Amino acid sequence: MPRADLIERVAAAQAERARQSLLRRLRTVEAVDGARIVIGGNTLLNFASNDYLGLAQHPALIEALTRSAAQWGVGATAAHLLGGHRGEHAALEEKLARWTGRERALLFSTGYMANLGAMQALLGAGDVCVQDKLNHASLLDAARLCDAELCRYLHADVTSARRQLEARGAAPALLASDGVFSMDGDVAPLADLARLCKEQQATLMVDDAHGIGVLGADGAGSLAEAGVTADQAPVLMATLGKALGVGAAFVAGSEALIDGLVQFARTHVYTTAMPPALAAAASTAVDIARFEGWRRIKLVQLIAHFRHGAGERGIVLMNSRTPIQPVAVGASKAALKAMQSLEAEGFFVPAIRPPTVAQGKARLRVVLSALHEESDVERLLNALARAIGQARTQP
Repeated sequence: MPRADLIERVAAAQAERARQSLLRRLRTVEAVDGARIVIGGNTLLNFASNDYLGLAQHPALIEALTRSAAQWGVGATAAHLLGGHRGEHAALEEKLARWTGRERALLFSTGYMANLGAMQALLGAGDVCVQDKLNHASLLDAARLCDAELCRYLHADVTSARRQLEARGAAPALLASDGVFSMDGDVAPLADLARLCKEQQATLMVDDAHGIGVLGADGAGSLAEAGVTADQAPVLMATLGKALGVGAAFVAGSEALIDGLVQFARTHVYTTAMPPALAAAASTAVDIARFEGWRRIKLVQLIAHFRHGAGERGIVLMNSRTPIQPVAVGASKAALKAMQSLEAEGFFVPAIRPPTVAQGKARLRVVLSALHEESDVERLLNALARAIGQARTQP
């Protein structure tokens, strides 16, 4: 029997996605100006960006990046262990550790690589990794790649997580959860998960990509907001490319954890370090996120305004108190049509469809930023009501 052609196979899978109105496509953003972007020559009010605090174009970050690039150049030129670790990296790691209340922090090039590296260093064959069913793909992939047994519990259900742990006997266990879930926008029950891990002698790891900078008194994230200490959640991962507006990621924890990652986290050891200039920009972003609390206050006000306005217009929202405000639609075709209607009115709001979310759970993922004004939110709400109504009545 002849072997299947791999390119033909993936092309057939792509055609099937297109048939089901699930095809993803790249779209080039031609310009950015605050909360507005240009796509295909059209200026759109952007409600898709994870730039929650509005820092990506902040003059202070641009100045820090430019100054550092003049000193270090535009690339690190090597892995951290082979001469790529510069003063900007060390300073940023120290600042991130202080901010999150950990002994040390370690930089990774992306959040995906941070999760892969941390789990690969901590877990192996015979271990168990218990995860929320709605965790980010990087957490799920990391568990599979390190040969641990992956067990998934019902979303945000601590009782379900306990059953999974108890069923695995004395196997070394890591319980991993998003802090804020990227597609639903809700916050994990972190205090309850921490208590469960203590009872079950499991290690708690939290991916706080969407919580850092947004939650907590000084933006230190969802663990800080929940009052969960470094001892209770020994492994913290967070990214620098969302609320901080830059790029890359870090893992923070004890001296023992970070020393272990330096030795055994392959995605840290075997990849080029992030550009020093980006580390300098991220360091400036941390200071702004910590000390300009008005940005978080404005976000809270915009979230409340959006949710109240949606209720008045009969727009069904999911249960979220974060800047991620998913608008429930249901059918993939209806979500796609609503997205297209919004774009025709000048708004960029992506439709999220399977396999990113479950069948029948398609939604419009509205993301609010400190760059938005209440008038922007009002205009969006009116357009949303029209778009959803039209999408549901069309065949």
